[in-house]
Amino acid sequence: MRDRRLDVADRTRVMGILNVTPDSFSDGGRYLDSDAAVRRGRDLLEQGADLLDIGGESTRPGAEEVPAEEERKRVEPVVRALRSAAPDALLSIDTSKASVATTALNAGADILNDVTAGRGDSDMLPLAAETGAGLVLMHMRGTPRTMQTAPRYDDVVAEVKRFLEERMAAALEAGVAEEQLVLDPGIGFGKTLEHNLELIARLSELSELGRPLLLGVSRKRWLGTITGRETPDRLAASLAGCAACIERGAHIMRVHDVIETCDTARVIDRIRKSSPIP
Repeated sequence: MRDRRLDVADRTRVMGILNVTPDSFSDGGRYLDSDAAVRRGRDLLEQGADLLDIGGESTRPGAEEVPAEEERKRVEPVVRALRSAAPDALLSIDTSKASVATTALNAGADILNDVTAGRGDSDMLPLAAETGAGLVLMHMRGTPRTMQTAPRYDDVVAEVKRFLEERMAAALEAGVAEEQLVLDPGIGFGKTLEHNLELIARLSELSELGRPLLLGVSRKRWLGTITGRETPDRLAASLAGCAACIERGAHIMRVHDVIETCDTARVIDRIRKSSPIP
């Protein structure tokens, strides 16, 4: 990540979500004001977040695209203020637009988190190569507006794995170093409940790609389908989903509830490091 490095081998890392949007599915509008967003970001870091993921455009199902200029206006002051307030923090910009990514990098971001895996803007992969920024490549079928329109796969894990392999190859060809890359199977992005469950159950197959895995299951709709809980009441379900992901090889969890996820990860990591009882 530019001049920074994150060791994901020693323990599970937690990425706190900071949505600077009016319409994100869980917390839209709460942190649209820059000052409120900066306070929230500092709170997440104090709660134990290893990284912050700052986004100015919702990627919830059905979301409309935000003009680049508006997205830049939302995220630039937040990234700049957080970099000043927390010089050692690891900051990620959640965008598929290279112009927004450039603005955020200039303001102090370290990581590009692109839900299109570089397909949405042909300048994104070269930007990552030029700057050395960390790069998260995520699988999504369609766009946020269309992705949940009857998604179908013959073998969701094999198809997601093949897609991520292809996008890794494209990034490397563009000059991105392999150690810059993190992979995200895109839970909830163009997948049914069954697709999400199968991806998590077979996550070890994606580990074969040799790069750290980032997953976001926090408060998502499929958890509500299973539990019958509305978005604000999905903490327990989110932690159960995180635990399942960590057990199966996830390295970074992208979440709303940082304190609780840090505790969950700490316990699972400790158990995994313990020797089995003879």
